[in-house]
Amino acid sequence: MADDDLWRLGDFKRAHTSLSERTLTAYETDVRLFAEWVARSHVDSPAGVTRTLVRRYIASLSTRELARRSIARKAAAIRRYYRWALAEGLTLDDPTIGLHVSAGSGRLPRVLDRRELDQLLDGPAPPDEPVWRRHRDDAVLEILYGSGVRVSELCTLQLDQVRLADRVLIVWGKGSKERRVPLGEPAAVALHAWLGIRHDVVPVEAGAVVFANERGKPLTPRDVRRILDRRSPTPTHPHALRHTFATHLLDGGADLRAVQELLGHSDVATTQRYTHVSRERLRSAYQQSHPRA
Repeated sequence: MADDDLWRLGDFKRAHTSLSERTLTAYETDVRLFAEWVARSHVDSPAGVTRTLVRRYIASLSTRELARRSIARKAAAIRRYYRWALAEGLTLDDPTIGLHVSAGSGRLPRVLDRRELDQLLDGPAPPDEPVWRRHRDDAVLEILYGSGVRVSELCTLQLDQVRLADRVLIVWGKGSKERRVPLGEPAAVALHAWLGIRHDVVPVEAGAVVFANERGKPLTPRDVRRILDRRSPTPTHPHALRHTFATHLLDGGADLRAVQELLGHSDVATTQRYTHVSRERLRSAYQQSHPRA
């Protein structure tokens, strides 16, 4: 077992409050498993870990047939821990220097086709659907596709973050970073319609949250998934609308850095995967449409 007094995993977690709770928990677990593994080699503190030991650990993960992305995340957690441990004086050397594990190309994000978008955004309402729910769902879907916000950002959106007159939203992304995202005309119209009846649907105790569910509680990612299940002709995920937003911007000639800013990515490499999707779409369009393809 890892000695918490020597590894100070609780302090490590508390020192990284800019990360999401889910990410912090994953990092803490990854480092704890690493500490327990090195303890079998009679190393009981971070100062006793060598580069060779770190590389042996990464190699052992590969033999367990873990996904490349999972191994890359565990390596990232250990690197982050040692940057912190070095600053805290828990070790004099960083054994993770030069350690890099590629996550691989991964799956390209799925982009919704025109038929799916038309059904989601403009499909006929079921005859028994309440008017308030139609307005809410229209606004939710138009914002997800028209502004490219994360589902978590949409669910936590507050009334004072809406600037309808300027057609922008102020959202708080990962790392508590603020950014302004545009509201297209359809999204602005749908949001205006929803806000016009919101006070009749959302109870006062729900606070200033923009969207609520049928129980009067703030909307959750699971609620958003249910909206898509009702409206989409094929099974899909809320994040697919963000993927589609980014890909359509690049298809239309938008600058990669501008798309990075709109999506709230801290690293442009994260945004670059959408350029691969765009190229694939262009190649497919060429092959299907050009007589000499």
